[in-house]
Formats: sequence, structure tokens, C-alpha cells
Amino acid sequence: MGNASDYSEFISTISKNDDIILGAVYSLLGFLSLCGNSVLLFIAYRKRAMLKPAEYFIVNLSVSDMGMTVTLFPLAIPSLFAHRWLFDKIVCKYYAFCGVLFGLSSLTNLTVLSSVCCLKVCYPGYGNKFSPTHARILLLCVWAYAFVFATAPLADWGSYGPEPYGTACCIDWKASNKENKAISYTIALFVFCYIIPCTLILISYALILLTVKGSRRAVRQHISPQTKVSTVHNLIVKLSIAVCIGFLAAWTPYAIVAMWAALGDADQVPSFAFALCAVCAKSSTLYNPVVYLLFKPNFQQVLTKDLSLFQALCGMVCGRTASSVEPKSRTDKEVRISRVISGSFLDRHGSCRTCDDTFECYSKYPRCCNVTPAQEGAPRPGIPISAVNGESQPALQVMVFAARTKSGGETTNVAVHALPPGLG
Repeated sequence: MGNASDYSEFISTISKNDDIILGAVYSLLGFLSLCGNSVLLFIAYRKRAMLKPAEYFIVNLSVSDMGMTVTLFPLAIPSLFAHRWLFDKIVCKYYAFCGVLFGLSSLTNLTVLSSVCCLKVCYPGYGNKFSPTHARILLLCVWAYAFVFATAPLADWGSYGPEPYGTACCIDWKASNKENKAISYTIALFVFCYIIPCTLILISYALILLTVKGSRRAVRQHISPQTKVSTVHNLIVKLSIAVCIGFLAAWTPYAIVAMWAALGDADQVPSFAFALCAVCAKSSTLYNPVVYLLFKPNFQQVLTKDLSLFQALCGMVCGRTASSVEPKSRTDKEVRISRVISGSFLDRHGSCRTCDDTFECYSKYPRCCNVTPAQEGAPRPGIPISAVNGESQPALQVMVFAARTKSGGETTNVAVHALPPGLG
């Protein structure tokens, strides 16, 4: 922290109640964004060996959103609750640089992703040749593109400064209508980082929708299971519309007020409108992982599998807890069953002497216990008793219990009991 509060531009220009409300909204968005992007990155790590080239951009989008969440929200939230910017000008430039870098990276990443999807859907002859190497090269281009525009104000092309509402920092929009360098930077930023990406996204997904609509009739004529085909088409349409809406809804309001402040009279722009548009833009860090977690089937499969494993582990823990609560009653029940069965199960069907393996004997019982008539009159040997140092050891009786659970599954319990000396 520094003496930033001594400068008038670092004092909030909106009411304290509005700052508190915005601080609460930022806190909620930051928490949800952290959770959503963490889940998305975890799933990507789990299926890293199966990631398709186009999915690299989804992972990169989550990385940039996570970077924005980690670098911006911890500085913006306490400043909003304090009703002023709590840090100095150096931290202000750092905040602005991170905001522009990760924001432009997300926007450029969405643009490249839409172009790749259009290439794979509309021009499969070229799209099928798209390899992981191509994806990595494009990812480097995305970060280089964002880095150039983010470092330009540090190189005196444009400038960083406080936002009009005073509790955050970004490009100095007020200087953009006074200095020629700042004006040229703002215009270049608006054209190359908003107009062109927005146009490419709209064109790409418009081509996807037209291709899907044109091929739907032809596909239905040749493939009988129409439900699966329509599900795939609906998935592509939903993903296309969701990405377009997310991009436009998140960044268009902020771009409008920013250009209003840069090319018009910045004092006429309401500070609260700037603050609301900034919140809307930062909400894209939450929106993007939600879209892909809901609409990407392979991500859903990994997430469902992990949740099932987690539920199974919880069930095992709960089962162990329940069994440890009633150990005595369960033991008494086994003893009663053992006593009842031991009185009647005295080799009535003939001992399983013909089986080489004990479990083979019980799996085939009583079919494997065929006793010949000559053997019926002969005395039957008891259960073998081992001898150690010339002393007989107690005979053991192995009991196998099979039961059916309520859910329809089968459980098998094996109980070992020591027989009285006489039975041996």
C-alpha cells in the first residue's frame, strides 16, 4: 500500500453503498470464477492425453480467465469495500496491465477458437489436417498479440491510469481525447481488439449455422437414427450461440462506454455506468467455463466419472462408519447363522473331495460332490487337520453366504469358524 489515497483520481466517485454492493458482486464472481476455472483445468489435466487440438483453446481460455481472476479480484474487492484505491500508482499500472493482457488474450482466444471450429465444420478437408502443433503455434500468437497491446502503454503509446469510478485501473480513457498518441492507441485497440474479433466470431458461427442447416436434410435422408444426428447438430448450434452471446454481452457495454469516454467528453460518462460495464466484462471469467462444462460432452463425461468416484468414496467412508457403530449386532447375527447351519451342514451331500480348488468346489457345489455307491458305506474322512510339532490343530469350517441387496446386486460373505474337536 502507499499514499494513493492522497490523489483525487484514486477516490471513488460513486456512493459508498454502491461500492459495497459492487464489492459483494465482485466477491461472488471471483469465488465462482475460481471454482469454475479450477474444475475446467482439472478436467483438462485428467484428459490431457485425449485433448483434441481445438480443445487446447478452451484450456487456454480457462488459463487467461484464471489469470484475470487471481490478479485483479484480490485488488479490486478490498478497494471497493474501502471506497478508494488502496494501492499506489505502480500497482495501478500492474492492475491495468494484467487486465488488458488477460482480457485481450480471452477475446483473441475466442476469435481463434471460432475460426478453428468453422474450419473443421465448414471445410473438413482442411480442418481434419489441423494438428496439435498448429494449435500450439496459434496459442503463442494469441499471447503475443495480447502482449503487444498490453505493453504499448508502458512504452508511451497510450497510458494506464485510474478508471473514472476511481477504485480500479485500466487504460486512461480521459487522456485518449487529449493526446494524439493516446487517441491512436485507443482507436487501434478498438479496431483490432474489438471490431475485428467480433466480426470474425459472427462470420465463423454464421457459417457454422448455415452449414449445419444445409446438411441436416441430407443427413436425415441417409441415416436412420435421426435423434442422434439432431442432438449433434443442436449441440453445435447451442455452443455457437452461447459463445457469441457471451462475447457480446460481456465486452460490448464496456467497449461502448470506453469509446464514449475516449472520443467524446469523458466527464459526461456516468461513473456508475463505467463500474457496471467493468463488472459485466469481468463476468466473462465465470461465463466461459460454465458454457464449456455444460455443452462439451467429453468434459461432462470426465466430470461425471470423477463425481461418481467421489460418491463411491463417500459411500465407502459412510459404510465403514456405519459398520463400526454396530459391530456387536452383526457378529451376533453371524454366530446365530453359523450355529443353525453347522447343525445341518454335516457333509450331507458328500464332501467336495474331487475339486482341486476350494473356490471351485463352492462354485460348483453340490454338482461336484458326486459320491459313488461304493463310497457311501465307507467312512468319510473329516476336514483335514494339520499337525504342528505332533499336535493336532483345530479344524476350520468355511461358510459362504450369498445375498441379494435392495438395489439388485449380489454380495458374498465368507466366514471361517473353528469346529469343536468332536466334529473334526
